[in-house]
Amino acid sequence: MSAKTIAATRSAMGMPTGRLAVWWVLVSEIVVFGGVLVSYIMNRLGHVEWAEQASHTNTWAGAFNTLVLLSSSLSAVLAHQAAERRDGPRAARLLRLTILGGLVFLVVKSFEWAHEIREGFTIQSGGFWSYYYTAAGLHAFHVIAGMALMGWVAASAARNQDLHRVENVGIYWHFVDVVWIFLFPLLYIAK
Repeated sequence: MSAKTIAATRSAMGMPTGRLAVWWVLVSEIVVFGGVLVSYIMNRLGHVEWAEQASHTNTWAGAFNTLVLLSSSLSAVLAHQAAERRDGPRAARLLRLTILGGLVFLVVKSFEWAHEIREGFTIQSGGFWSYYYTAAGLHAFHVIAGMALMGWVAASAARNQDLHRVENVGIYWHFVDVVWIFLFPLLYIAK
């Protein structure tokens, strides 16, 4: 039995402070990604030539990565359910499965970027490619951060400690997935 942290015992606005902190972080992330996406859309509307540049992205790789991230969200939800039942070891296994989904996403993304760079499409190849690498790179950074946090939470969940963190890290992971749901059609489908 572990001592409960302040984030699990104290609440503000009827919500545990740990969960409230996650939502505050996500609000700030919405501002960052919202700025990038709105800026991209405004520039895209003014540059019809970006459609030709976007035609070189690999829609199948993007679709596969969408499936991978959505599947990893399912395992995050199942981990939360296991934590609610006080089954920390199962929650930890499901969080590790979610991490594996993030790893698959990054491997596919790295092959995709390596191919595009070999074809000569770098961040300096034009406006579309600048936004493409910036938005997708920023998203990939958040995937890596989510995987690291999930590994840390899984380690304590395996010992049946701090199970409230399973929900908090799951909320963050769902946000990462939602961002990709916006990026995929904008960068891969709208050609």
